[in-house]
Amino acid sequence: MKQLIPVINSNDHIYGNEKALIELVEYGDYQCPYCGLAYPIVKNIQQELGADLKFVFRNFPLSKVHPFAFAAAVATEAAALQNKFWEMHDIIFENQERLNIENIIVFAENIGLDLQQFKYNIQQKEQSVKVERDFESGLRSGVNRTPSFYINGNKYEGEWRESELLQYMQGLLIAAPETAQYAMLNNQ
Repeated sequence: MKQLIPVINSNDHIYGNEKALIELVEYGDYQCPYCGLAYPIVKNIQQELGADLKFVFRNFPLSKVHPFAFAAAVATEAAALQNKFWEMHDIIFENQERLNIENIIVFAENIGLDLQQFKYNIQQKEQSVKVERDFESGLRSGVNRTPSFYINGNKYEGEWRESELLQYMQGLLIAAPETAQYAMLNNQ
């Protein structure tokens, strides 16, 4: 079974309860149509599992087939510097069919970013390096398509359509003693 490398750490953007029993990591591409389909599914799962779920999104832009994916990933990292990673993540996926460089600036304005600071930050190497590190961690973890999901450190090979992914994670909650041990080991 393929393992998540590295495990969730301080470099990740975490949504939800940091001590949740279920850790869901998605390697995604902001321009990938399948990631666009997965976006509302993950949102619904977040709502269903609530405090039992910690969600992390790692960038895996497939730049050869999606020309704006890398720029979108850099934009989310620049937005994170203004504590708006998830707002940028959401607005990009919600407007995926309109994704281009000009609209990334419009999205930044729509979520209330300081545009001057944002435009400066997207030019800085640190944001590109973060995206590249996410991509490299995906390669080390065995990502071979987007989206790819890891649940509690293990690659999820099943169907990710809402009911299957949700049922799998609910099954882990039922087996909570083992899941809790994993979560405790990772949160030390």
